[in-house]
Amino acid sequence: MTDLKKMLKIKTKDLDIVNQLITGPDNKQVGELCDLIEKFGGAEAINRKAEQARNPETLMQRLKDINSPYVADLEWLMEQRDNKAFISMDEYCKSILGGGADTSSIDSTNAVTLEISAMQFFPWLMAQARQAIEKKELMPGRIIRVRNMAEQVEDHGDIMATALAMQIIGATYVESLDTRGTDGSNVHLGGPDTITGYFGGIGQPNDYPIKWAEEYLHYYTTYGIQQVLNVNPGTIILGYMMHRLGVNIEFKISVFVGNDNPYFILWTLMTAKLFSREDGSTSLVGFNLSNSVNNETIRQANVIRKQLGLEKQVRFEHHITETYQAIVNQPYNRRDELIEIVKEVPNMAAKHEGGEIAVEEKRDHPSNILEYFSTKQEILDKGLMESLQTNYLDKHQSVNLTAQALIKSGTGVIAAQNLH
Repeated sequence: MTDLKKMLKIKTKDLDIVNQLITGPDNKQVGELCDLIEKFGGAEAINRKAEQARNPETLMQRLKDINSPYVADLEWLMEQRDNKAFISMDEYCKSILGGGADTSSIDSTNAVTLEISAMQFFPWLMAQARQAIEKKELMPGRIIRVRNMAEQVEDHGDIMATALAMQIIGATYVESLDTRGTDGSNVHLGGPDTITGYFGGIGQPNDYPIKWAEEYLHYYTTYGIQQVLNVNPGTIILGYMMHRLGVNIEFKISVFVGNDNPYFILWTLMTAKLFSREDGSTSLVGFNLSNSVNNETIRQANVIRKQLGLEKQVRFEHHITETYQAIVNQPYNRRDELIEIVKEVPNMAAKHEGGEIAVEEKRDHPSNILEYFSTKQEILDKGLMESLQTNYLDKHQSVNLTAQALIKSGTGVIAAQNLH
């Protein structure tokens, strides 16, 4: 067996050929990427502009300059944070384990990041924060957005309000760029309703990967947006290359890419390692496992991740709940499996894309992933904004149910770190 495995060793001469391919002067793909980075002033200037754009004072002033109604919300949020209006993690744990419980017994070694998707509109975050204060709940430590980027910009500065709010509460967050093949460019897709049937990455035809990279650099340098969703193998390798070339891009890989077995995960992590910087860092900060994976998949994936030295860098973001409609067969809930696997696998996020089955099935309008692709005007025209906010708050409830289950089992959680 050992001799057989040795046959898989990649020969130095083959690595040399690959290096010649990607560094050669006539490589069109790499050349276009390098030209794009230079168009934005080079990696150092790009990162500097992004840092300035992300500065909280800069974001607040820009919101004030456009008379955004979200300024008052953000000032309220900062006041609540500073006044410690949100429940502390120690208090939260005691509310679950009992007032006299020794919370130091909770093991934070494999603490799970509480994640929610998708926070489409800034007012939803404010409704969530007010509820969290009132009901003494945790705010998630990771928030995913799938709203149209251009629409966010025009909506009272929603994009900047969210960027500032994430820094206020101490949560990581991800945006989803508009260049993702859903605009008619991909002839294989009839519309959003067909996307969920193609778990091989949403198509990015022809020149779309470079358009994606250019869109990223625009939002990175203009608003400081650093972490984005990645849905296609072409843009994934571009994300690796951009980072290797000095741009401090970060991305997570979407569930739509379909990492559903250890061999696919080996491919994903191996490529991240091959394009890592000299310090070992990579642009891949996490990826959603396919809904079909089980705990054995995660165990094997963890071995691969650890052997590649990526255990602390790359988070496994595992769906615990899913939208009630349009993506998985219900009932779907992986909470019990999560409680088991985190005892042995570190750096995981518990992603909540839907509410509890018992809650969802009684809703007049249960959650539906296809509505992530609806414009704000379409939602308003259909009178669905209140219903969609309710769906989001149902997911928030699921986040807290998962937190409670983990704490009861003796495992810590990572919530919004500036609030709890």
